Amino acid sequence: MEKVIYLAGGCFWGVEKYFSLLNGVISTCVGYANGKMNNPKYEDLKSGRADHAETVKINYDDKIISLRTLLEHFLRFVDPYSLDKQGEDIGHQYRSGVYYINKEDKEIILSYFAQELNKDYKIEVKELENFFLAEEYHQKYLDKNPTGYCHVNLALIKQNERKK
Repeated sequence: MEKVIYLAGGCFWGVEKYFSLLNGVISTCVGYANGKMNNPKYEDLKSGRADHAETVKINYDDKIISLRTLLEHFLRFVDPYSLDKQGEDIGHQYRSGVYYINKEDKEIILSYFAQELNKDYKIEVKELENFFLAEEYHQKYLDKNPTGYCHVNLALIKQNERKK
């Protein structure tokens, strides 16, 4: 069955690329989540006018990859104890978050983090309030710009976890 989860883990270029490579992930797109402004643009986040998180929408087949497995992958490259910073990206837009739309996912997320992390983790776990698609040039950015900056180590994906 197709499900959706929204993950924020610093610059969304690398997060999107990482999850797009996983077997069971149907599609990904990048955007801006859980902020107060309607239809923000990248410049609004950079200037501080908007308070959204750079976020990746992940559509996945839960018969192939579970939410727990997606969270395991997320924790491979996210520093869960860092506030508003991942890699060289610093600022509120780069905060880490897991934004759910299905209430049953909340318990899975909280249970997994309680099992894997100490209670001081800085990852937001919230219901998705809003999500606005980022500009086209941000979509699949690292496919279009293979030498672009990426704080996410794509080599953390094992061969048997990748799409065929």
